[in-house]
Amino acid sequence: MYHQSPSPSPTTTPLSSPTSSLSLTQTINGSHHFTVKGYSLSKGIGVGKHIASDTFSVAGYQWAIYFYPDGKNPEDNSTYVSVFIALASEGTDVRALFELTLLDQSGKGKHKVHSHFDRSLESGPYTLKYRGSMWGYKRFFRRAMLETSDFLKDDCLKINCTVGVVVSAIDCPRLHSIQVPESDIGAHFGMLLENEECSDITFNVSGEKFYAHKLVLAARSPVFENEFSDAMDEDNHEIVVTDMEPKVFKALLHFIYRDNLIEDGESSASSSSCMPFVSHTLEAKLLAAAEKYALPRLRLMCESVLCKLITVNSVAHILALADQHCAMDLKSVCLKFAAENLVAVMRSDGFQYLKENCPSLQSELLKTVAGCEEEISGWGKSRSVWAQFSDGDDTNDRSVRQQTWENGGERSQNLWIELDVVEADGSPGEEG
Repeated sequence: MYHQSPSPSPTTTPLSSPTSSLSLTQTINGSHHFTVKGYSLSKGIGVGKHIASDTFSVAGYQWAIYFYPDGKNPEDNSTYVSVFIALASEGTDVRALFELTLLDQSGKGKHKVHSHFDRSLESGPYTLKYRGSMWGYKRFFRRAMLETSDFLKDDCLKINCTVGVVVSAIDCPRLHSIQVPESDIGAHFGMLLENEECSDITFNVSGEKFYAHKLVLAARSPVFENEFSDAMDEDNHEIVVTDMEPKVFKALLHFIYRDNLIEDGESSASSSSCMPFVSHTLEAKLLAAAEKYALPRLRLMCESVLCKLITVNSVAHILALADQHCAMDLKSVCLKFAAENLVAVMRSDGFQYLKENCPSLQSELLKTVAGCEEEISGWGKSRSVWAQFSDGDDTNDRSVRQQTWENGGERSQNLWIELDVVEADGSPGEEG
């Protein structure tokens, strides 16, 4: 009997596990509340001229609300008010959905809403091609009806805006994830400072002793590093600090060890934004310490806090402070703010301080004014600097510009003379 061997089965290649992915298109939404106070005073600003909200951020882009009290369309003869949403930062082909709401202030909840979010758009979301592109309504509301409606209360309008920026991403499934907590190294170093363990250097500040660690200070500040290197052979474990208050030095050590600003009840958050209080804030004094010990991150933190204190009355003093301590970001913000609000700033006590103590900053402010004028010629949101001096008389406006700029630097000093006249008279001088 013959036995037939079974045929060998064909070899098969094992299949790898299937993969998958998901293309997800959605909107990243953000809202802004804009209040127009003093509506009646804004009338007569001129057709096509707007009042702008502060910029707000959605999905990495800056946006602004533009309100046109006299309308945007010359053909409407100021019959309607216009409202638009503008892309206020660099961007190309930004696709978005919008919602504009004029709030009913009677409490009845009968708001006027224009929204893309609750309906299907036939051609899809709107595309804003470049910075300055806008979406909105030239005929947002008939002005005569608005002024007798519940939308206007105490000469005030309230506008809510929602922007939904369209974004797309590929989402791959992740079976597991592990959350990593925020770094707590600052807390550990902070305990080292508080417990004074293994400290090897003492600072005497107006009789108050602070114990620290040379290695930590040297790692954070090149100034401390050089100081300790030069004194390596000396048996000196105490340093006397004569140019700083104890609470400021304590805050300095707090930053060096913890990498954040100390919470202080007398900090700028509770201080007046009027001078001389700004220069007395902890952040202002820390700005000087940051310069002394070459701590750029501390300087930026202080600049960020002081930036929030900028007002018409305080900007001149903060500008001088920023210039004194090489706080260039804060200085730039102060110059631009002062240029955009030049008339009001000139009438403040701080401006007189600037003229008497920081004449070089006047020249820098002059250049910033010129830069603002160039920006205004585009789509910028701020009103022309020179329009602040004029009640609408183009002749006077041109006169001031021509007299000031036609010969460049030679006319710079004349600007302050003319502005002093404006400050006294309230209007530009006639052409001589």
